[in-house]
Amino acid sequence: MYDYFMEKIVYQMFILGTGEYLNGALSKGLGGVIYFTRDIENRNQFKDLINSHKKQALIPPFLSIDQEGGRVERTERIHQRYLSPRFAYQKGEEFLKEQTANIAHELKDYGINLNFAPCADVNTNPNNPIIGERAFSNNTKDVIKGVQIVSKIYEQNGIIPCIKHYPGHGDADKDSHLTLPKIDLPFDEMSKIHIKPFKSAIENGADMIMAAHLHCTCFDKETIPSSLSKNSIGYLRNELGYNGVVISDDMVMKGVQDYGSVEALIMGINAGLDMFIFRDADEKTIETIDKLVYIIEKDEDLKRKIIESNERINRLKKKFGIR
Repeated sequence: MYDYFMEKIVYQMFILGTGEYLNGALSKGLGGVIYFTRDIENRNQFKDLINSHKKQALIPPFLSIDQEGGRVERTERIHQRYLSPRFAYQKGEEFLKEQTANIAHELKDYGINLNFAPCADVNTNPNNPIIGERAFSNNTKDVIKGVQIVSKIYEQNGIIPCIKHYPGHGDADKDSHLTLPKIDLPFDEMSKIHIKPFKSAIENGADMIMAAHLHCTCFDKETIPSSLSKNSIGYLRNELGYNGVVISDDMVMKGVQDYGSVEALIMGINAGLDMFIFRDADEKTIETIDKLVYIIEKDEDLKRKIIESNERINRLKKKFGIR
C-alpha cells in the first residue's frame, strides 16, 4: 500500500527549480521552489509566477533564490546588478546595510521568503574560481562581520538567510559545479579560518546552512563530498551544536553526481542533511524522489531521520510565518 503521508514528508525535503513536473511536485507537498534568471523577465511576471506556485502547493513552500549581489544575482533583466559582497563590504558597513536592505525589500515584494545568501566563505585562495568576490573578505573577522550584517537585515525583513557553503569553500582551486574540489588543510587551520564564520553564525541563531560539495581531508581521508559526510555534518551537529536546517548545494553539480542520485540522497540523509536542491523539476528528478519514497517506506532508520528533518523544516517555516 502506497504511503501518501510518507510521500508528503519526503517531498518536503526538496527544493526544485522550475520545469514541467514542478506543479505536480507542489501538489504532493514539495518543500520549496528555487528561481533562476531563466524564470524572471520582469517584476509583474515574476510575482505572478510565484503566486501561481503558492496556489498550486499542498503545503506552503520555501520560495527561494540566489541573490548575493554581483556575480550571483538572478534579477539582472529587471535592473542593474548590485555590488558583489566583497565590493559592498569594502565600501563600508553602512553601504552594505543599505544594499542588503534594498535586496531584501525587492525580494519581499516578489514574494521570496528564502535567500541562499550570505556566503560565509573566507576566500584565502586568490585563484579560487568559484568564490572570489562572492566572499566578503579573505579575512575571517571581516567575513564574520559581513555575515552578521546581512543575515540580520534579511531576518528583519522576514526573509530566511541561508549561510553557505559549509565547511568553507574559500580555499578551493576548482569549481564544484564541474568537479569535486579537494580542501587539503589540517583541521586546526580549517577550524580557525574557514569553519569559524559558521560557528559565529550558529551562535547568532542561524536557521539554515548550506553544505558544499567539497572533499575536506580534515574530515575524511577517503574521497567523499563534505555534503554527504557523516564526519563533516556530524561536526556541525554535534560539536557546533547546530539544530537548524542543513540543505545541500545543488545536487546536479558534478562535485556530487558521481555518487548516483538516490544513493547520494541516502548518504546525505544518513549524514544529517534535512533538504536537497535540484535545479530542474524534470522527469529524472521526480523519479529519484519517488524511488526515495519507496526505499524509506521499508527503512525505519531512514524514516526516523526524515521525520526529524521534517520537524526542523516545520519549525523554520513556522518561525518565518510560511503557512
